[in-house]
Amino acid sequence: MQRRANRDHGRSGRLALFTPLDFTALGVLVALWLLIGWRIEHPGRNPSVSRLMADYRREWMQQMVTRQPRIFDAQTLSTLRQATSFFASATMIAIGGSLAAIANTEQLTGLANQLTLDSAPAFVWEAKILVVIFFLTNAFLKFVWSNRLFGYCAVLMASTPNDPEDPLARPRAAQAGEINIFAARSFNRGLRSVYFSLGAAAWLLGAGALIAAAVVTFFVLWRREFASQSRKVLMRRNAPEGDTTS
Repeated sequence: MQRRANRDHGRSGRLALFTPLDFTALGVLVALWLLIGWRIEHPGRNPSVSRLMADYRREWMQQMVTRQPRIFDAQTLSTLRQATSFFASATMIAIGGSLAAIANTEQLTGLANQLTLDSAPAFVWEAKILVVIFFLTNAFLKFVWSNRLFGYCAVLMASTPNDPEDPLARPRAAQAGEINIFAARSFNRGLRSVYFSLGAAAWLLGAGALIAAAVVTFFVLWRREFASQSRKVLMRRNAPEGDTTS
């Protein structure tokens, strides 16, 4: 009982090293991360770039049925898989670097104290870096799963009959399109985690900096999905011929 009481006291003592503003900032970071993800994937009447691209992915698979040979489709899918592999490798390196920083407590504490002119104990800086690692780990898992889904899509594409009149051709192409969309969704989730991991690093400068970084990250993602020039271009597919005002 005494040991348990000591452990509980130690945990509460460590939590006391963080201010209420720290917990608020962390809550804001996680809330905005979840909110922007939900908004992008459930946009309603105002579709996001990700949702617009999903329609193009379905159309791509339908066009694939009539394209002979399908070298272009294979090369495009290979490029997408290479992107997932690159980001998965990059996040692994970032995770390793973050763990190395935690392992080197003295240098971490010295650098952090110089940045903030604060004499907080090493546990505070370690906890802040663990938040960064959390987002990076989530990103890594999403990239790996995206890579695998693109592999599933490749198999479905290869199993699509070459004859457009084959009754299996269109349904199989539709299946490939949906798997392609799932892969892209996982990839986009990984990218959002990378964005917010960069925002989480601002916690090293203080709770105020974390809140500011979380808000900036949220609006950067929102603009790219809902107010970017690329979105305007993608929206033109539904515009009347000759209309360039959308």
